[in-house]
Amino acid sequence: MRFRRICPVSPSRSALRARALVLCLFSFALPTLWAQLPWAAVGPEGGDARSIAAVPGQPDHLYLGTTNSWIYESADRGASWHRLAKLAASDDLVVDHIVVDPANPAVVYAAAWMVDHPDGGLWISRDGGRNWSESRGLHGQSIRAFAMAPSDPQILFAGTLEGVFRSSDGGENWAAISPHGSREIHEIESLAIDPANPEIVYAGTWHLPWKTSDGGKTWHNIKKGVIDDSDVFSIIIDPDKPRVVYASACSGIYKSESAGELFRKIQGIPSTARRTRVLRQDPVHREVVYAGTTEGLYKTVDGGRTFKRMTGPDVIVNDVYVDPAQPEYVLLATDRGGVLASSDGGASFAPSNGGFSERKVEALLVDNNNPARIFAGVVNDKSYGSVFVSQNGGIAWKQIADGLDGRDVFALAQAPDGSILAGTNDGIFALPPDASAWQPRNTIANTLVKTATEHLRGTRVNVEKRVKDKLRVMDGRVYGFDLSGDAWLAATSGGLFTSRDQGATWQGGPVLGVVGYLSVTSHGAVMAAARQDGVVLSRDGGQTWWPMGIPTVLTRIHSIAFAPDGTLWLGAREGVYFTRNLGKSWMWVQRLPLVDLDELYFDAKLNKVLVTSRGSDFVYAIDPKDLNWKWWQTGYRLSAVRNAGGRLLAASLYNGVLVEPRAAVVEVGQK
Repeated sequence: MRFRRICPVSPSRSALRARALVLCLFSFALPTLWAQLPWAAVGPEGGDARSIAAVPGQPDHLYLGTTNSWIYESADRGASWHRLAKLAASDDLVVDHIVVDPANPAVVYAAAWMVDHPDGGLWISRDGGRNWSESRGLHGQSIRAFAMAPSDPQILFAGTLEGVFRSSDGGENWAAISPHGSREIHEIESLAIDPANPEIVYAGTWHLPWKTSDGGKTWHNIKKGVIDDSDVFSIIIDPDKPRVVYASACSGIYKSESAGELFRKIQGIPSTARRTRVLRQDPVHREVVYAGTTEGLYKTVDGGRTFKRMTGPDVIVNDVYVDPAQPEYVLLATDRGGVLASSDGGASFAPSNGGFSERKVEALLVDNNNPARIFAGVVNDKSYGSVFVSQNGGIAWKQIADGLDGRDVFALAQAPDGSILAGTNDGIFALPPDASAWQPRNTIANTLVKTATEHLRGTRVNVEKRVKDKLRVMDGRVYGFDLSGDAWLAATSGGLFTSRDQGATWQGGPVLGVVGYLSVTSHGAVMAAARQDGVVLSRDGGQTWWPMGIPTVLTRIHSIAFAPDGTLWLGAREGVYFTRNLGKSWMWVQRLPLVDLDELYFDAKLNKVLVTSRGSDFVYAIDPKDLNWKWWQTGYRLSAVRNAGGRLLAASLYNGVLVEPRAAVVEVGQK
């Protein structure tokens, strides 16, 4: 069944004055409910890793917690990983603690919290991590610390923003053991349980450590020797000598030989590495303690008298795992670098991220001449990020970061000569063919028109002259490119820029007094550029710009793209629109299920409009002729989608690059 109607969806005021009609297409989606195959996350490897746990007695069997609700598993001591399960539908659970029941290794606990939101909880698996259920007693609790009593695996403790909770039945039921409404014992960041007596509990808060010796009936502050107002990130107890207690705080690392009654500050770790997120004692050699800080891994071999840094200062350590069967084997869970492995007690480390991909990919590019060659631009990863390239469709990746100096990459485009341009948070960089390092392409060389007074036949006249402005350097964020025409076009936070010398110099700036352009597209000499509240048009290769009429219903525009026939497509919060006459009238692809679009891309080889939203895990491909569409559910939130030789690739917000399964069955919708 098909319907078409003329709708009074109004363009901008200028277009209203031109009395242009706006058409919308009223359509019904007719889904074919076929089973979806999961898309595969193929890299680039690395990203944020938060916690590592081993199955007791099985050091080859490891679990890994992430910052986006996922848990990974390894069967080869961390040499390779695979996705095991996602704890919740949301992507913002930070899985900081994983504990395996030594009496029943099929029982696994995962405690989590949410960034910028006082939420989280405890999830329990009874089949080795394949299926999980949330513990009702801790629902909504932001769990920052979690521990199992060494003497009884049924006794568990959770430290949350509200206080300390205890379960005596393996997590089925929970009760608070810290004073209700306490102004002191809350915002629990660390816990440690006496190895022989579960009534003795140490709790580190955001303001000093506390201790109970009677299961929480009474608590007393154990701050003697600790600098006031210290956030206590980690507490460990020597299992052979329970009176020996280590604690890390923002003011340093402390050691007590009196069960916490008196601490002394350990020297040797610089003040710049104050955030020691984790302490881990060697399970065989008790004098060896590892300190994972925000500026590298430190190690003591003499019980804390001296520490030595084992990694570079750029390594942010979230967790340390020491293999009890082979204590020289050490794994680190790190920010950006994923998992690092050492076989020599921390003297050297190498990435151990096979199968682990937690990257935020903002830019995706498929080589115009080789669909197996893929570029991915990532953000938030500094020296571990920038750009990665795969020569085999995502099977293996290589970092290409030299010259980018850790910049975030938001846009990638390929020039006709094969050069790759990267739009970063700080300008434009180029990778020429066969080059191994990026080169800056940030010179702004504008020409100004100035009026000068001259004498002509005895008369003073004003003459306009074109003079070169002082050279400047582009230093803002670059959102997008179009390199298809004689004049290249770039959308930046500082306005629109064009180049007629392949990026050697750029001309431009604010357009119509406005900056912050998000998307650009070209069709010959005709160019269009979008910001969130408007579109501008140029008919002379970017030398002059004019406002384009747009529907007044639009509240936020994200992306625009020309089709080969000159149709301009637009993705916005309200959906997908297109115009065949450069904004005089618009048509709306109505009833497309996806809204709040973030990226719209016209693929000429597929002859489809590909659209995605950051708030959705769906990909839509619209046929521009009949406006029917197909869709795929990827299982991951997306930032972009591209075609690679007839197979779709997607850039995800938290899980790297995704590849469409070869036997994927798409869902079909009709107008």
